[in-house]
Amino acid sequence: MRQALYWLCAGVCLLTCAIAAAHSGDATGFASIAVDGSNISYRLTPTAPNTDERALGEAMRKYISMSADDVACPVTEAKGLQLDFTCAAAPKQLLIRDDLPVALGNKHHVVAVMTWSGGSRSLNFSDTEREARVSIGGGDSAHPQHAGGFFLLGIEHIVTGYDHLLFLLALVLCGGGLVSLLKIITAFTIAHSITLGAAALSWVTPPAALVEAVIALSIAYVAFENLFPRYAISRRWTVSLLFGLVHGFGFSSVLAEIGLPHDSLLWSLLSFNLGVEAGQLAAILITVPLLMYLRKTAWETLVVRRLSQLVLVIGIVLFAERIAHAAI
Repeated sequence: MRQALYWLCAGVCLLTCAIAAAHSGDATGFASIAVDGSNISYRLTPTAPNTDERALGEAMRKYISMSADDVACPVTEAKGLQLDFTCAAAPKQLLIRDDLPVALGNKHHVVAVMTWSGGSRSLNFSDTEREARVSIGGGDSAHPQHAGGFFLLGIEHIVTGYDHLLFLLALVLCGGGLVSLLKIITAFTIAHSITLGAAALSWVTPPAALVEAVIALSIAYVAFENLFPRYAISRRWTVSLLFGLVHGFGFSSVLAEIGLPHDSLLWSLLSFNLGVEAGQLAAILITVPLLMYLRKTAWETLVVRRLSQLVLVIGIVLFAERIAHAAI
């Protein structure tokens, strides 16, 4: 059993490093597609660091296309990573084609949110999903027909956000009993919901580089606290609350990049936040039962220390990388 637990720690180490490498090294980006009558604006924000934006812009002009009711919409202006299309008439059926995998490889993946008067929809483009056909029509502005697409976007953001998942793991690793865990999770949820809403509504806009660096620091700090569990458990919910405020700004980054539809802003924001909570709940439901079982064994201390040391190292490395990137 002791040897098995060592292998478990090693496996978690390899898996975590692989997730981190995949997240930072692929060509994934966020796109906003805004339809205003016969005019369509497509804006891409890459998440991979050190992206050659000039080369990416040239590839976009070549491989991103739009067709309104089966009639091609020409590009009327291209500036940086934004393309403006003008169609012959306001589209009823819009076909979006993304052939960027030809230039960027099969790991290319874009999460997009398309908005128009009365509705919005979340879209995915990849090597195997290059087209999306969207019916554009009216709708109840209070409950637009596709605003729920932000729910799926929220789930995807938390599932692919390895830094947020690492922070959650560090929080619950040494969280105490079930009541203490509920306090920790509730504090984190309330805190990040507050700042997510404030940032998405442009009430508060802290520098993105600072937010990302503090998120990495929060991972390292909580993991370090886990090495002194008696001290950590008694105040863990307050740490969860304080750092949860920072993570909320991190969650809002995707909304800042793609934008929220003005005619369904609150509904879309609520959908996105519920998606984040659903993804977070899924991670908790997988992790907490395993931890509760572990606490019944004699190997709890060993496993918690090894995993905390691993997360501490990853947090420090992320912090150093983000500080260096912000300084460039």
